[in-house]
Amino acid sequence: MFGNTWTKSMVSGVMVMALSMIIGCSATNRDISPDEVIHYDVGYDFSDKKAIVSSLVSSLMNKPPLVARNDRPVLIVYNVANRTSEHIETSAITDDIRQEILQSGKARFVNEVQRGTIQKESDYQYGGNVTPETRIQRAKQVGAEYMISGTLRSINKEEPKQVRLKKKTLRYYSLVLELTDLQTGLIEWTDSVEIVRESSTPIIGW
Repeated sequence: MFGNTWTKSMVSGVMVMALSMIIGCSATNRDISPDEVIHYDVGYDFSDKKAIVSSLVSSLMNKPPLVARNDRPVLIVYNVANRTSEHIETSAITDDIRQEILQSGKARFVNEVQRGTIQKESDYQYGGNVTPETRIQRAKQVGAEYMISGTLRSINKEEPKQVRLKKKTLRYYSLVLELTDLQTGLIEWTDSVEIVRESSTPIIGW
């Protein structure tokens, strides 16, 4: 009888533990603020993007030549070259930079991404389907005065092999942005943002 009681207690205990593990492993979701800084590993993430954009936009708008301009000069954005080993959509960085500068009212931008669509609409309007008095005038587009471009680079370092309980990884990112005068070809402004992050991962874990 004692044996049966002990067996039942063991079975009940195992079932409770199993149920606890199932509950603990269940998926959960929560909303977080886009302004909250979150890093799950050493890799590039949305928090890094926000920090990069904030720093470079502040520098660009508060230093020559833009700080002295009140006529909203026209800029054009060319993609930031990705020189890292990761798949990083650098267009997300330039899109946010363009958006913040536009919202500040400090400059205007050529819509280089939609040039093909603009040309297609222009051709349609001059194809005989639009009245002459309502169609756009050709050769009226505004040329850019400055070009924004840049390069994103990274360096990855890991601790050498040795007897240890944790493995440390160091990741370094550097984004250099430039503003070039398209008339003279001169770089009128440049700045950079550096991000260095270290992670420590247990050798045994899941």
